[in-house]
Amino acid sequence: MTRNVNIWKRLDKPVILIFLLLVVIGWFNIYAAVYNEEHTRIIDLSQRYGKQFIWILATFVIAVFVVVIDSRFYTFFAWFIYGFVILLLMLVLVLGKEINGARSWFQIGALSLQPSEFAKAGTALALAAYLNSRKLDLSRFRAFVISAGIIILPAILVAIQPDMGSALVYFSLFIVLFREGMSPYIFISAFIMVILFFFTILFNNLYLTVALIVIAFILAWLTSRKWTMVLEGIGIFIASSAVVFLFNRLITKSLEDDQILFIALVLSGLVYGVYFFNKKAISVMVIYIFLVGSLVFVNSVDFAFNRILKPHQKERVEIMLGIKSDPHGTGYNVNQSIISIGSGGFTGKGYLKGTQTKFKFVPAQSTDFIFCTIGEEWGFLGSFSIVSLYVVLLFRLIILAEKQRSLFSKVYGYAVTSILFFHFFINIGMAIGIVPVIGIPLPFLSYGGSSLWGFTILLFIFLRLDASRAEYLI
Repeated sequence: MTRNVNIWKRLDKPVILIFLLLVVIGWFNIYAAVYNEEHTRIIDLSQRYGKQFIWILATFVIAVFVVVIDSRFYTFFAWFIYGFVILLLMLVLVLGKEINGARSWFQIGALSLQPSEFAKAGTALALAAYLNSRKLDLSRFRAFVISAGIIILPAILVAIQPDMGSALVYFSLFIVLFREGMSPYIFISAFIMVILFFFTILFNNLYLTVALIVIAFILAWLTSRKWTMVLEGIGIFIASSAVVFLFNRLITKSLEDDQILFIALVLSGLVYGVYFFNKKAISVMVIYIFLVGSLVFVNSVDFAFNRILKPHQKERVEIMLGIKSDPHGTGYNVNQSIISIGSGGFTGKGYLKGTQTKFKFVPAQSTDFIFCTIGEEWGFLGSFSIVSLYVVLLFRLIILAEKQRSLFSKVYGYAVTSILFFHFFINIGMAIGIVPVIGIPLPFLSYGGSSLWGFTILLFIFLRLDASRAEYLI
């Protein structure tokens, strides 16, 4: 049963107002970031602010176009849109133009388009369509694997370009899976993996291995309260370690101490497995499996960090963790950004009066580091106002997502919120030095047509779905 509804009246006005404010504020700050006294005209296509002005006008057209389309289009064609963006991500690897070491762009005349920015909306639609198809239970392994696959496929294709920053954005959609019933153990495990990632970089592998083994034995005692069982396990582990140590000393002579402990742990598990089976000590078995998995993860991180990451990516993480200090090299961007934001004080230096901005001390200050321009010229008050706008926007989107009658719309709403939150938190975190520099834009503020159009499509599809809540009576 349907009823006529004026879509334009039902579009959420607070979200649209915040969107317009951010876009306009973004343009003014791009103008300030690239300001040149020889080019002061507002529409000057030789300057970034001139190009951004044209892209903003096109953005309003795109927003209207997204809204006038029937909401059923997005539900019916979700999988087609997802397939199309996946195809684009594949084609860009072959036909794309390489910029800054990444083959991420299609060059169409003077226009460059980055398909990964549009693929976010396509992935969110596909995830919503899948979870809505049968109202799936994400605690079931098959449903979780397929949902994760929908998210990971575009992330892998973007990572191959390589654009690791944009690839990481897709993993924010796991927040949606958690919201829709994914096992909390998976979420907790992911959180622990993040902690282990940083510990692996900060500490020696041997110390970390010993610490994890000790924690595992303590947890085994706390869950079983059986000293005999724990002491038997320790005895088997020590005996296995001695065997592996002697084997290495006399024959292989190539194993590191942490590798010896890991092999001994695996051997201990094989021996102790009989006890697990006979006594049905499920909790102890879970702790053992988790311990082995943690050590595999630690060694994988160590290998990836030292063998796979490029030197500048590795240095960025080390600088962020305080392991290294390189204010004139890899850490230059962040160091200058912090100086810019700090120099703004409480009220800022005034529009177009930022010295750090004016003399181009911060690279990428109109894109990835646009927030430093705000901090310097608008100060704490301006920075706080921008952060407040984003916080209000995110909370408003959550409220709208909760109001949806359709599971499809609800899932998509949370997907939009997760993606915008990830960009907001990481971009500002990069500017103030609390997260590594991974090169992702600040939504609606950073320079770039692809990111602006991509975020606009992402947001206004949800506004269109929300506006049609009263169209169909269920």
